[in-house]
Amino acid sequence: MTQTQARERTFTWTDPAEHAKLFVERSGLDVLRAMAAGEIPPPPIMQLISGDRLQVEPGSVTITLTPQEFHYNPIGTVHGGVIATLLDTAAACSVQTTLPAGIGYTSMDLNVKFLRPVTIDTGLITCTGTVLQQGRRTALAEARLTDARGKLIAHATSTCLIFELPTA
Repeated sequence: MTQTQARERTFTWTDPAEHAKLFVERSGLDVLRAMAAGEIPPPPIMQLISGDRLQVEPGSVTITLTPQEFHYNPIGTVHGGVIATLLDTAAACSVQTTLPAGIGYTSMDLNVKFLRPVTIDTGLITCTGTVLQQGRRTALAEARLTDARGKLIAHATSTCLIFELPTA
C-alpha cells in the first residue's frame, strides 16, 4: 500500500449545556428556528459532521449536508453512521418542533434502511424528518434522505420518548 499524505480537520463547538437550557425556557420550534436563522449556534453534532443548512417548520426539520472525504468509511463511501446521524437528527428534531418549553425527547429506537451509497460525487444530500404520530409520552417520526435529483438514499423511522426537562 502506498503511503498517502495525512489530512487534518479542525472544528469548534459551543457548550451543549447552553443549548439544553434554551429548551427549558423556549419551545422547541422557537429554539430550532433560531438555530436555522443563525441566531443560536448549531449543536456540537452538527459541527462534528459539518451539516450545511437547517430548515424548520412545525412537525418537520430538513438538514442538508455536502459529503466530504472525512465522512468516508474504509471502502470510500459515506459511513452509515453519518447517514444514520442525519436521519436520527431530522426525525427527532421534527418531534422537538412540536414540544413546548420545558419538554424534551430522546430517541427510543431508529430503524434505518440504506438504499444506495453516498460519495463526494453524490453532491448535496437532503434529509427531511416529519412527525407521523404524537401522543403524550411518545412520538413516531420518519426521515427521508435524498440526493440532488430527489432519489431516495435512505429512510428511517424513529420512536421518541417525550419527557419533562430538568430545570437545574
